[in-house]
Amino acid sequence: MADRLRARELFSELGERLELRWIAGQRGGERVIERGEHLSRRPSLAGYLNVIHPNKVQIVGSAELAWLDGLDARTRWEVLQKIMQSRPLAMVITQGQSCPADLRDAVEESDTPLWVSPRRGYELLNLLQYHLARALAPRVTLHGVFMEIYSIGVLVTGESGAGKSELALELISRGHRLVADDAPEFTQIAPDVLDGTCPELLQDLLEVRGLGVLNIREMFGDTAVKRNKYLRLIVHLERAPELSNEAMARITGESGSRKVLDLDVPVVQLPVAAGRNLAVLTEAAVRLHLLRSKGMDPAAAFLARHTAFLQQGETS
Repeated sequence: MADRLRARELFSELGERLELRWIAGQRGGERVIERGEHLSRRPSLAGYLNVIHPNKVQIVGSAELAWLDGLDARTRWEVLQKIMQSRPLAMVITQGQSCPADLRDAVEESDTPLWVSPRRGYELLNLLQYHLARALAPRVTLHGVFMEIYSIGVLVTGESGAGKSELALELISRGHRLVADDAPEFTQIAPDVLDGTCPELLQDLLEVRGLGVLNIREMFGDTAVKRNKYLRLIVHLERAPELSNEAMARITGESGSRKVLDLDVPVVQLPVAAGRNLAVLTEAAVRLHLLRSKGMDPAAAFLARHTAFLQQGETS
């Protein structure tokens, strides 16, 4: 996706849902907001009319119009000029209210898009903030197969030829769901949430060596694919000789974390070798992750039991 959002694009994406009408400032359709631009600024992406710290989308409700009406002519003109100089992406008047003539003149002179909606201010605020935050959130594309396994998002990674697609195909046949193959896109929509989606070009498709490109929706039905999922676990396929053979690693497993944008995502490494059922191992890894997320760690419990056993032997 692009690193910027134009006013015309925002209107196209939300115009029908918010019942927007573009009443002035049509020449400002190419005005843009850059991804990350809001991170260094105090105002929100969208908010009620703010002159001191102008928001990128200024919402003008009945209270804001009443405040403007209470200003004398000179102060009102200065306020409108200050608002336009901040170059908001757009201004939105709520509840289908009529636009004051001087406000219309100001947006026309500054090429500031002006929209009107019959919705209340809090409805516009919630939807605009949510949409802008998602559209401009940090995102990254990772190599692997992204799936839903036991209701959580799991990214299967590994070197080319490690068997990622074959593993995904077997998991799908066992009732799990495909989100994206090869190049899933992850967006940080909240401080602790990575939302994974599939590029439109690759939607429903899985490439398997020897079979080519498969359409999973057509082969397995609508329930075999999912539009998006939050990333909670990475399963990395490793060549067996590359894994540690230490005694402790055999008890606790090969695990760690991987930095994806601003989040540390748990990683489980699975050895790839002839005769190993990777689908069963992956399902077990997901079940183990679910247990650990609830505070239950079999390896830690075993070590505690072993320590207690040794202590008991020393005292007897």
